[in-house]
Amino acid sequence: MKFNHNWKDKKWANYAIALCIAVFFYLVLSHINIIFGGIGKFFGFIQPVIIALIIAYILNPLANLFERKLFAGMKRKALAHILAVAITIILVVALLVLLIAALVPQLTSSAMTLVKNLGGYIESFRSFIEGLLSNSPGEHPMIQRLTSIGTNLLSSLENSLPTTADSLISTFSSIGSNIVNGVISFILAIYFLLDKNRLIRWFVTLLKLLFSPKRYREVADFWLHCNTILIRYIFSDLIDGLIIGVANFIFQMIAGLPYAVLISVVVGVTNLAPTFGPLVGGVIGTVILVLINPWYALWFIIFTLILQTCDGYVLKPKLFSGVLGVSSVWVLICIIVGGRMFGAAGILLSIPFAAISDYIYNEFILVHLRKRRQKKEAGQPGALPEEKKEEPVIQEEYSGNTKQS
Repeated sequence: MKFNHNWKDKKWANYAIALCIAVFFYLVLSHINIIFGGIGKFFGFIQPVIIALIIAYILNPLANLFERKLFAGMKRKALAHILAVAITIILVVALLVLLIAALVPQLTSSAMTLVKNLGGYIESFRSFIEGLLSNSPGEHPMIQRLTSIGTNLLSSLENSLPTTADSLISTFSSIGSNIVNGVISFILAIYFLLDKNRLIRWFVTLLKLLFSPKRYREVADFWLHCNTILIRYIFSDLIDGLIIGVANFIFQMIAGLPYAVLISVVVGVTNLAPTFGPLVGGVIGTVILVLINPWYALWFIIFTLILQTCDGYVLKPKLFSGVLGVSSVWVLICIIVGGRMFGAAGILLSIPFAAISDYIYNEFILVHLRKRRQKKEAGQPGALPEEKKEEPVIQEEYSGNTKQS
């Protein structure tokens, strides 16, 4: 019995395929929590390896710079690469030690002072709210509503203090576990940097075996574009967060606002996360200052609004250049999905992922659909012949030296 190969042209086949797709999407959406949970557990197991790859990827441009500028004349390229990696690691560790020595004592002192005086701050703010409520006549329901919300928030904060104190042990245990995982990831990143050339050669060889020369060129161009987006975004985001944190610290010192180091570090770190990060940092700083003096919080809010406006319209466009040409809705979707799947790292990398996805859509999906439509309109069922071009060597783009001695 011969199988009819024209079954795809039948009307029932289209309905059957559409029904199968609908059932598939229904099953995926109905079990989305299980799917995300399984993916999260899998990435939780390999989290140290992923973090190590990210660290090695961030440090790789610096190691390449040292290798090109300091050891370009060395005949033993393998030794030059090892020395460049060693200088990179020493420099990064020295910077981390300096930052920890400069910031940790002040952060610890500010946090302990805040916790110690938190009860007094709460009572002071409660007195402020009660005084505002007593001085407000009955024809001002908005003020009464706001003061009622403030009173309820203070009551919730007071009730949560014992629970928070009981959870300190588990918090410190989690911090210790994260520190150990961070050290393991950093050591693994050093090995990735040392064996970078071998790993790249292995990866390039695999791609050449898997794809045709034309497809290999497309994959190489795609990776070069993704690499440009990621490197530019990561370093631009770090510079942006540093500028915002320093500007906030200078303002608090000039205005005489307390906890300048603590709040500035929080604002600078949260500013690394797109869209929601500045809002979270501003809310945390406002909550800390409003307990001490509501006028401090008012000045902080005004400055934060001005700073974030300048950051959004002046600083970020200059730093990110062409990286930010992505729809805000697509960025929000990437933030939500990335945060659910990969946590903080997914939120931080949501913008470059959105930019890469936009590049895939415009340069691959739309181009493929246009070519298919042109073939259909021209009546050409066959594939277009591949052009013979020289293969690009993507290994040298990242390693700088492809030979090992």
